[in-house]
Amino acid sequence: MSRHGLLVIISGFSGAGKGTIVNNLMKTGKYRLSISATTRSPREGEQDGREYFFISRKDFQQGIMENRFLEWAEFSGNFYGTPREYVMEQIKEGCDVILEIEPQGALQVKRKFPEAGLIFLTAPSMSILKERLTGRGTETEEQVARRLSQARREIEKMHEYDYIVVNEDVAECTDKVEQIIEVMHERSCQKQDLISRFREEAKLMNL
Repeated sequence: MSRHGLLVIISGFSGAGKGTIVNNLMKTGKYRLSISATTRSPREGEQDGREYFFISRKDFQQGIMENRFLEWAEFSGNFYGTPREYVMEQIKEGCDVILEIEPQGALQVKRKFPEAGLIFLTAPSMSILKERLTGRGTETEEQVARRLSQARREIEKMHEYDYIVVNEDVAECTDKVEQIIEVMHERSCQKQDLISRFREEAKLMNL
């Protein structure tokens, strides 16, 4: 029996380690990474179709009108969005697609594609989250404060996720996320072919 691909959305607080976890998942070779479309210009070393699909503002706006994005948003004067066609093609091929995105976009996708599975990654506590952000040494106190303020707002969206995973140890967290993805494959929405087969068998047996 063929295995259906699924869309796995991973979000989390800044400093929770979601980028590291996603990178670990991709190293396994078992998943495809969703590629976003953007209207910003490519940076040095970036390639179309690898980091992003680079498209014009006019084409992006046309895509919005034609419902070609699972979600989209505008940041700093540029549009960013998740192309529906690319994701659906990968899923149709039986691939599990990983989409790393912030909660606002994740919940947009969930409304348009209810079969998607949502995972939220968090540090063990807000104090540890602050320690991690400060310990990176890449941001000012003001930037850390902004990220913590954003985390406070994101707390109110955590209950809308299917799973919440605490990242205490990167290797253990990666394993746990992989286990969750396997469980997602057992949901009824992933078993429609099986359900249809049972219906046909029951009909043939005159039950």
